[in-house]
Formats: sequence, structure tokens, C-alpha cells
Amino acid sequence: MSFLARSAFRAATRVGPRGSRTLTVDAQPAGDYFAKRDAVRAHAAETTNLWRRISFFVCFPATAVVIAWVIKTEEEHAAHIEHAKEENGGHLPEIPGYDYMNRRVKPFPWGMNTLFYNEHVNKDMSQQE
Repeated sequence: MSFLARSAFRAATRVGPRGSRTLTVDAQPAGDYFAKRDAVRAHAAETTNLWRRISFFVCFPATAVVIAWVIKTEEEHAAHIEHAKEENGGHLPEIPGYDYMNRRVKPFPWGMNTLFYNEHVNKDMSQQE
């Protein structure tokens, strides 16, 4: 039944000739468009200034504070390592050979050491069995 009703509705809407369909546009005053456009531009300018201020007065100082903190922390870490070297005759103390540390079941394709091996910090696993 719904098929018949739908077909009848379609047939009734197609009765008029093709050229009789016209586009009706509500006449709006031109000033309304320009007022909206100016409001959008003003909002965009205010938002841009807000984020520029946030960047200059929040993000850049926060980044500078974090950089200063990291530099201070790394200097303390380097001083601690140098102190440990002085206590052990110019070398870092031997890393304990715990069973759970640096465990290799099979070597990496490039050898026993990791890809990011640093001879000053990491234990050399190529000297192990």
C-alpha cells in the first residue's frame, strides 16, 4: 500500500512542465550580509590576538622555565657521574650482574649490544658469554 501511495505522490508532483520550477530567493537586505561578515572578521581578529598573547605570555615562558630546569637537572646528573668516576679511579663502577638485567636470549642482528649502545653508560654485552 505504501508503494502505491508513494507512486501517486511522485506522479502528482511531476504534473507541471519542467520549466515552471523557479528558484525563489528571500530578499534580504545587503547590510545584514556585510554586518555578519564584519562580525566574523572581528571575532577572528580577537581570537588570533588571544592565542598570540597565550603563546607569548604563557607558552614561551613555560618553555624557557622547563629548559632551565632540564639544564640544571642534567648538570647535577653529570656532576654525580663525575663524582662516581673520581671515587673509582676515573671509571664508572662496575654494574652489578643481576640475572634480570641485560638478559639476551639471542643476539640482535647487529650484535649483542642494543642499537643505542653508549660505551660510557651502558654495559658492553659483547664481552659476555
